Amino acid sequence: MFQFIKNYLDNRIIKRSTITLTDWAEVFESLPLLRGLSSDEMQRLQELVILFCHHKAFEGAHGLVITQTMKLIIAVQACLPILKLSLDCYDGWVSVIIYPSGFAPKRVVRDEYGVEHTVQSSLAGEAWQHGPVVLAWDETEHAGIIDGHNLVIHEFAHKLDMQNGEANGFPPLHPGMNGVVWTQAFSACFENFQHQCSQGRNIGIDCYGASSPAEFFAVLSEVFFERPEIIHRAYADVHEQLKQYYRQDPMSRIRR
Repeated sequence: MFQFIKNYLDNRIIKRSTITLTDWAEVFESLPLLRGLSSDEMQRLQELVILFCHHKAFEGAHGLVITQTMKLIIAVQACLPILKLSLDCYDGWVSVIIYPSGFAPKRVVRDEYGVEHTVQSSLAGEAWQHGPVVLAWDETEHAGIIDGHNLVIHEFAHKLDMQNGEANGFPPLHPGMNGVVWTQAFSACFENFQHQCSQGRNIGIDCYGASSPAEFFAVLSEVFFERPEIIHRAYADVHEQLKQYYRQDPMSRIRR
């Protein structure tokens, strides 16, 4: 009964959407990574985006005014990873905060001796557990070009990872997936990737992913949706796990 009511309410929200065909066309044209989606996938993506925009609050920082197009560009890229999953994956938080450009939050950290230090570092995005996703618009506006880098997918991959606690590169797996196989594949490839980066070798994956298992998962998620052949060539076992997790095969879309 609960699912029936939920489906009814979702359908009502979708039918009452004020997003026009022109709005959709403008956004889809600006995001090349969507090319290759089938008509059914495009329709499902639109439905997810409408629901996402209904349930999430978009807030501009430093006086940034958020337009309909900006919301859609972000929401479409945020919903692509959950195209074959569910919007429920993004439950437990509400806000998407957008800065005009990079931001530099101050934080207090404690070193190994227990001494607290105030640190400040420049960021283009971050995802807080049970909190907002924060994005820099200048890094988000053109994130959907096919270059293997996508800030929106990166931060929302962290949100998927955080469904079962702090981000650690081990999101909750679907029935039928094997946690041991996931761990073995990601651990071996993470170790190899750290070695490649330490030797200064460029395999087409941002070495920021070598900083932690959580960043490895988020960086690989970016590449998976934009340049999946790179992961398939370098780390076939991880590519297979990502296919099973996201229930998508972007490489087949590229061929299509």
